[in-house]
Amino acid sequence: MDVTTLTTDFGLDDPYVAAMKGAILSINPRLTIVDICHTIEPQNIAQAAFILSTTYHYFPEGTIHIVVVDPGVGTERQAVLLVTPSAFFLAPDNGVLSYIVEEASELEAIALTNPRFWHSPVSDTFHGRDIFAPVAAHLSLGVPPHEFGDPIPSIFTFPIPQPRIGEDEVLVGHILHIDRFGNLITDIKRDDLPRGRLFIEIRGHIVDGLSYSYDEGDELLAIIGSSERLEVSVKNSSAARFLRAKMGDEVKVGINKSSMKGR
Repeated sequence: MDVTTLTTDFGLDDPYVAAMKGAILSINPRLTIVDICHTIEPQNIAQAAFILSTTYHYFPEGTIHIVVVDPGVGTERQAVLLVTPSAFFLAPDNGVLSYIVEEASELEAIALTNPRFWHSPVSDTFHGRDIFAPVAAHLSLGVPPHEFGDPIPSIFTFPIPQPRIGEDEVLVGHILHIDRFGNLITDIKRDDLPRGRLFIEIRGHIVDGLSYSYDEGDELLAIIGSSERLEVSVKNSSAARFLRAKMGDEVKVGINKSSMKGR
């Protein structure tokens, strides 16, 4: 367990990320810390869950992933350790690990109840520094998971967004994430797409067919991105700004009937 990752909504303008790293390195200075993302929208649990789901597969087996998007910090919500065959996840029990639970072949959940492994005193507002970071460091040094607390039968999850079939057999999905380039990443996966010449409709605009690079097209384009999901983009610009789009907006995909004429 030589690697731990951090995913938070802390941003990069405040000392919170550095404080977490310091808390980890003061216990295990040899641990490699990788930042996944610190620009999750404040309190946006669903976005954090999605970002983690697109990334954790690429890390070595045994990586420890810390996710702190925690609007309920200081309340009765639990802090949990989720153990899967390939990785460990430390997070508040608020749904931020929903994709992990959905994808794991087997898992064990442990409530972090043993203060022996926490920083003292524990801030009511910064469990990332005082609970999750030191627990991750001790875990990386070989402390068995069961020493951190009590097993629990389940953790809270939300339904994973899935596209649905709407009127006229049109596939209806939603924007899950907007990246820094303004690309609109949807819940529609490559395997969800119908066969044939497609049209993509979003906020009153129509895109005819799929592109193979972000450099194609004069204006809007649709592409299967690196997450194997449908994205809507604008060449050398921001689709989010062009369309005034936001997370949760509908995206529709159907067969372009005019392309089938004459067959």
